[in-house]
Amino acid sequence: MLTHLRPALVMLVLFTALTGLAYPLALTGIASVLFPWQAGGSLILRDGKIVGSALVGQNFTSPTYFQSRPSATSAPDPNDASKTIDAPYNAVNSGGSNLGPTSKALINRVKAAADAKREAGWTGLLPADALTTSASGLDPDISPENALLQAPAVARARGIDAAKARDLVLAHVEKPWLGFFGEPRVNVLLLNLALDAQK
Repeated sequence: MLTHLRPALVMLVLFTALTGLAYPLALTGIASVLFPWQAGGSLILRDGKIVGSALVGQNFTSPTYFQSRPSATSAPDPNDASKTIDAPYNAVNSGGSNLGPTSKALINRVKAAADAKREAGWTGLLPADALTTSASGLDPDISPENALLQAPAVARARGIDAAKARDLVLAHVEKPWLGFFGEPRVNVLLLNLALDAQK
């Protein structure tokens, strides 16, 4: 029996060291040298302080800012650990709602989001990313259509010209990678930082 067990244990230790330690450390080292900003979390600094990451969305609630896409992330309820509460953009608990298209809870949530957007002054056809969550719940980007629909309301709240807000959105549209991988998008944090810089 020992003759069979010894090679199995040796292989277990060897592959654990190789795939669990050496390979991740090598990749982390290479990434840190070749892509230091991305490997460090794509952190965005303003006045020497970290204000966020280009890869993780934030929950902007003020009408003077462009709003991120809805987030379905949650956190433990401080009053009852067996339950959860909504915690938008909680990077510790990434995940979607897992509600199906026929779910009454999903239909009610989307309807409530649409009603809130209409009350805030949004007009026209509402893009899907303005009403639905992403799979991770942490998406930092919205569609250009979503951002352009928000521009008049943000301009009103800030007391600036609507054309200026629209131009700012158009200046922050990121094209698909290599021209065809992905969709055009707008990073909400970068857009809001540019909005603040215009004061």
